[in-house]
Amino acid sequence: MLREGQVHVAHIGKLAAGGAGLLFVEQTSVNVKSRITHGCLGLWKDEHIPGMKKLVDVSHSLNARIGIQLGHGGRKSSSQRPWEGGGPLGDADLQARNEGPWLPMAPSSIPFDNGWQVPHMLSVAEIDGVVDDFRQAFRRARESRFDTVELHCAHGYLLHSFLSPLSNTREDEYGGSLENRMRLPLRIAQIMRGEWPKHLPVFVRISSVDGVNIGWSLDDSVAFARELKKLGIAAIDCSSGGMKLPRSHSLVARTPGFQVPFAERIKREVDIPTIAVGLIREPRYAEQILQEGKATLIALARELLWNPNWPAQAALELGCDPDWKNWPDQYGWWLKRRVVQQGH
Repeated sequence: MLREGQVHVAHIGKLAAGGAGLLFVEQTSVNVKSRITHGCLGLWKDEHIPGMKKLVDVSHSLNARIGIQLGHGGRKSSSQRPWEGGGPLGDADLQARNEGPWLPMAPSSIPFDNGWQVPHMLSVAEIDGVVDDFRQAFRRARESRFDTVELHCAHGYLLHSFLSPLSNTREDEYGGSLENRMRLPLRIAQIMRGEWPKHLPVFVRISSVDGVNIGWSLDDSVAFARELKKLGIAAIDCSSGGMKLPRSHSLVARTPGFQVPFAERIKREVDIPTIAVGLIREPRYAEQILQEGKATLIALARELLWNPNWPAQAALELGCDPDWKNWPDQYGWWLKRRVVQQGH
């Protein structure tokens, strides 16, 4: 079995070889306590830069661009890996794997769910410390030679939890009004844009809605996107959810493209590029979203775990790669012959 560090190099190389134009390294933590699990990647010290450069080098060697998603787990930190239960860490994890819990941080002392730790409410001074953690992580990402960076403001993690009134009940300049709840994410987004080379894009990922008629809304996302556009953010990555909600307010059953309407409305009303994501599995459907102007880019995650060659195969299916240029020579020369021989 590959060690965790080896897994990341193999994973990125596999996706780059499969024809992806732009890859993103998974959410990467900006300080040790911002990790979601003990297994999460980090960029909170300079010693992490050489390992990140390996991911960049393997991607560039296969003609793919690569970015990194930076975030803070907030009140969902100190969790088990998903395949180890996905719940809060406890004594059993300490005994089994020597992976004990730590105190998570959040805008307010509201636990993610029943049975989860009550998080520490960040003071204004501690918020300033988190801001500097992000600043230094952006610098390290730049020194690692990533082509772009994405700020994670979604899925119930720290910056989303500042945005949502469900998790932010502060009464200072970081809570209350929409303007105040947006203050920290916008402050960090502005630093991201300033730390990154002007000729390269930066992205922000959001949960477009918390749920159905509750918490953070699509109207709020439109307002947030307008402010992000003013800062020079290149595109909004439109996901959803991440809060623990009553069943009556949970998002509807997931169907292909269920988040595309979020990307479409933000793109139309804010006039900013958007990224559609979520159960987009068929190349012709992905192309339809783009041709109809509902989003600017398509992002895939789990589908690429299932089929890392999806982009190269999509290019063939859509007639965009008649010469098999999206395949490494070591693959394409034979696969092209196989298609010709089989007549399809």
